[in-house]
Amino acid sequence: MEPLRLLELSPGEYSLLLDAGTTDVDEVVEALGHEPNGYFWEGIAQVLVSTEAPALEGRFSYDPEGGMFCAYGSERSALEDLGMRMSAVATDGDRMRQLVTSAEANGFEFDD
Repeated sequence: MEPLRLLELSPGEYSLLLDAGTTDVDEVVEALGHEPNGYFWEGIAQVLVSTEAPALEGRFSYDPEGGMFCAYGSERSALEDLGMRMSAVATDGDRMRQLVTSAEANGFEFDD
């Protein structure tokens, strides 16, 4: 699930974290006109959920900051699923380009 990590902060409460600005695709994100901060990564998560995994909708919450993406909740499996999907994007420049281009073509606005 690299570069994301899933932590159990207290029994039954999990956080999925990504340190913004540390991925293999940061230069691709910038070339697409975005800043690879936590808010941008929340947009990536929202796009992935809406287009690839609608069953994850509402099963966790987001709490990003400029320097970090965070999703949290009590369903470890839902966060693991999101983490695997985000990892695939965070490590593949072509996948990132395709996802952002498609999302923007469909009217999605990234908040970065």
